[in-house]
Amino acid sequence: MPEEAKRRSAYEVAKAQFLEAAKHLNLPEDIQEFLLTPKRELIVHFPVIMDDGRLRMFTGYRVHHSTVKGPTKGGIRYHPSVNLDEIRALAMWMTWKCALMDLPYGGAKGGVAVDPSSLSEGELKRLTRRYAAEISILLGPERDIPAPDVGTNPRIMGWIMDTYSIHKGYSVPAVVTGKPISIGGSKGRIDATGLGVMYTTRETLHRKGIHLHEVTVAVQGFGNVGSIAAMAMHREGAKIVAVSDVHGGVYNPNGLDPFDLKRHVDQAGTVATYPLGDPITNRELLTMDVDVLVPAALEGVIDEELAPEVKARFIAEGANGPLTVEADKILLDKGVTIIPDILCNAGGVVVSYFEWVQDLQSFFWTEDEIRRQLKRIMLTNFDAVWDQALVKNVDLRTAAYTLAISRVAEALEARGVYP
Repeated sequence: MPEEAKRRSAYEVAKAQFLEAAKHLNLPEDIQEFLLTPKRELIVHFPVIMDDGRLRMFTGYRVHHSTVKGPTKGGIRYHPSVNLDEIRALAMWMTWKCALMDLPYGGAKGGVAVDPSSLSEGELKRLTRRYAAEISILLGPERDIPAPDVGTNPRIMGWIMDTYSIHKGYSVPAVVTGKPISIGGSKGRIDATGLGVMYTTRETLHRKGIHLHEVTVAVQGFGNVGSIAAMAMHREGAKIVAVSDVHGGVYNPNGLDPFDLKRHVDQAGTVATYPLGDPITNRELLTMDVDVLVPAALEGVIDEELAPEVKARFIAEGANGPLTVEADKILLDKGVTIIPDILCNAGGVVVSYFEWVQDLQSFFWTEDEIRRQLKRIMLTNFDAVWDQALVKNVDLRTAAYTLAISRVAEALEARGVYP
């Protein structure tokens, strides 16, 4: 049986994580069913005129998992593997992530099944604008606020904001976050997720009596999250010994300079050709003998087959759902400390919240203020998760989920069920 066929889907993983955490909460079965079920799902099939004049059909999605705590928040992903099941999972994870950070949001996610690197700029723009128009029935600063994710960026968010605004007849900057600063984006947004990974990793190590400058780190995925996390940890003295992307990786036992590596990637398009290290595969990176492993690419990269080979003592989930449920259990049994995604990579949605608030007020903060507030929120909720883990005698993921789920359940009880 092929490896892909044996794996649980992302949505099955998300549901299993919820049910595992729910065992530690006194939630009635009907409330569990409510919290597991997405509120609404939209599938759109839409045409795009390609540069050669041909019409090509694409499929896109937008899922709202929960609106109990407020409007929905979640990224838009452009990737060939995008499907409804994956988007459902990512929307659910966003619900728990927003609740864990105590933000007034529910979770959403969207995406288009496409390889953005295969499109010209004009094709990408036309695809984005048509997709934005198709899902605009769900969007709005009081309803659903998208953001960048895998395969998308501030420029694409700007096109979405402009498309929505044209249809409204006036500018609506608060309809999307992660957009360019010139049209209402926030300072500090690009660095936010990677910085959050560093903050939570540093705090976890500190609780174990270890300093960042004492550890070796491997980063799988050198996109926005992985590169910023690597740079932030490097600044704190950590030794970044291995980095990889979709094309392969590079290893140097004496340490890599992630700033120099980023300059190389900007020119060459990949870390794999970086000359100051030895080539490695992604599998070799994930099973490398390092102190801290940062999976910062896609979900499901560490499964039950790979988990026994993982040697890292700490895993900081820069990506959403990088471990399967089975891998999680194997690694916990080995004594690995896992910083769960809904805590570890929540910096992005925290600063997205700041951007939304700034847009609604038309009053913008300094980058120092953004970073100060980001650190405060991340560490406040880290403390809550750590304390929950000690009180309930559970791992950090279970602690994070029980906190997040209980906050959504409390809001549901306060609102009631209509009619």
